[in-house]
Amino acid sequence: MTSSIIKSHQDSDLFGLLYGYRFRPGGPVCELDSAAVLQTLGCAEHNEAFIWLHLNLAHAGCERWMRAHLPLPDDYFEALHEGSRSTRIEQVEDSLLAVVNDVVFNFGMVSSDISTLWLCATERVLVSARRQPLHSVDKLRSSVKRGERFRSPMELLVHLFRDQAEVLTQIVRKTSLSVDGIEDQLLSLRLSNNRAELGAMRRVLVRLQRLLALEPGSLLRLLNRPPAWLQEDDLQALRQATEEFALVLSDLTALGERIKLLQEEIAANLNEQSNRTLFTLTVVTVLALPINIIAGFFGMNVGGIPLASDPEGFWILVALVATFTLLAGRWAFRKRSDY
Repeated sequence: MTSSIIKSHQDSDLFGLLYGYRFRPGGPVCELDSAAVLQTLGCAEHNEAFIWLHLNLAHAGCERWMRAHLPLPDDYFEALHEGSRSTRIEQVEDSLLAVVNDVVFNFGMVSSDISTLWLCATERVLVSARRQPLHSVDKLRSSVKRGERFRSPMELLVHLFRDQAEVLTQIVRKTSLSVDGIEDQLLSLRLSNNRAELGAMRRVLVRLQRLLALEPGSLLRLLNRPPAWLQEDDLQALRQATEEFALVLSDLTALGERIKLLQEEIAANLNEQSNRTLFTLTVVTVLALPINIIAGFFGMNVGGIPLASDPEGFWILVALVATFTLLAGRWAFRKRSDY
């Protein structure tokens, strides 16, 4: 009967298993299929090793299978359906529950789309579940496939935080290059339509900072009262990983402030250009004012128009208009120099 049950679960698509690994102390990493997962969960050998299961929540039967076969607390399943998805790590009973927001993996391109990864770690099991492929999890899997050794589920979780920090660092570097190009254009007075681009960058950075930043309260509670099975080395590694991640978030905040300053500088330059254009139009209007006034007076069809019969009348009016125009131009430019 047991063999028939295992045979019925050989297709990982039955419950959404993406991949699984068994880690033995001092031994090689063993990749698990769905049948091997069921055997390992009920095997005594499992007590001497630990496993990592990565599941796809988009599969219809995934959550039902997790409830039936995995020793997960009820808070984990509540977290799968809660509206708030702030990044946090906390102790629930004798397990560690982590909700991690991460950048969506889209085949080599750095994306600003964010999805959530739900993790639960015990002394011998690490379960991670997601609905979309994620950058950091893919990097962690690559490390495992390269033969990197892990001694506990907590070390896998710490490695995941560091991989997430590397992904975020790549985003910051790429955004910094774009900002450098815009800043060079600004310094060389070659303004283009960069305000919309800068605004989009700033929105992305603020969103990443808001969703990826770890709740300090949850981490502080965990470090003060960790589970009994958690070793001091794991706590120290977690503390260092979160400090490194905090530095990356600080760089992200500084880049956001830099973008804000560039936006203000571009806005100031555009405002100055608008003022110059408005001043030019004002000067043209002022210079044309004398000739318009005189032309209006002499264009009236009434009697008694002066200089009508004088042969030098045209040149007298030209001299009069030129004099008033020079006086008006001098006044306008003197007003400009006052500002």
